[in-house]
Amino acid sequence: MPTSFNQSVIDEFRANGGRVGGYFEGGDLLLLTTTGAKSGAEHTAPLGYVRQGDLLMIVGSNLGSDRHPDWYRNLLAHPLVRVELGTEEFQAIAVPTEGERRERLFAQVVRAEPGYGEYQRNTSRVLPVVILEPAVASRGEDENDGRDSAPVTNLADKIMEVHRWLRGQVRHVRDEVDAHFAARAAHRGPGEPPAPGLGFQIRQRCLAFCQSLEFHHVSEDSHLFPAMAEHHPHLGEVFERLRTEHRTVADIQGRLSALLADIAGTDPEGFRTELERMSTELTAHLDYEEEALLPLLSGIPFPPARPAS
Repeated sequence: MPTSFNQSVIDEFRANGGRVGGYFEGGDLLLLTTTGAKSGAEHTAPLGYVRQGDLLMIVGSNLGSDRHPDWYRNLLAHPLVRVELGTEEFQAIAVPTEGERRERLFAQVVRAEPGYGEYQRNTSRVLPVVILEPAVASRGEDENDGRDSAPVTNLADKIMEVHRWLRGQVRHVRDEVDAHFAARAAHRGPGEPPAPGLGFQIRQRCLAFCQSLEFHHVSEDSHLFPAMAEHHPHLGEVFERLRTEHRTVADIQGRLSALLADIAGTDPEGFRTELERMSTELTAHLDYEEEALLPLLSGIPFPPARPAS
């Protein structure tokens, strides 16, 4: 659709709490904001969606074109996306479905919205079915026992909130990789075994985790550490060690991303080895950061107080 048309729909959506008229009137519509695969700029597109239970599904139909839509290529490079649904806005991980699951979900999509079936008949391209998984990086479950985490009242609480999420994401990726290997080892009888390469779910979750971790470390290096160093100059060696550990973790992230660049050709054993290195390095880094900095951050209110007017 032309950019000017998309923008008019986006403006109407935001002005009316998700309700629009014209072409989309009466349909289920959301706004998806992706990060450009090459430009790094944000792009927002109005898209129809279909619910199936708790799943929120979008289809890369591109009106039956032989070319994937730009937003789909963007989310393959940057899985963290922003979703606007009515008056709600949240961050999500975009995960394309594969194999039998894709076929089953696409059939459900077509039952709900038959037009997608016509789009598929118009092209030899397999229309992607993408699941949008809310990426809740906070007050959900504790990494160990599933209980709600404590309220955030200071900067130490906020750092711990982020750290719990990072640890949880590493654990999720490791569990999915282990399940992938176990499914291949257990395969017997008819039907295709899981592909040797890693699946889209593992790829997207791992890339989303790496992007979140990079943002967290850049924020610390650029803002948190310099601000703390002004008040605690005796901790210079601590901050230098943390920055060095950030670079070590970033090197591993780069190797993981390179392994995931070709999803079909990914070496699962090589990925598993790098993931274990990432887990070991990151766990030790987070433990040290918490020991060194949390006592100092516990006295700083979060969110910051509004300046007096």
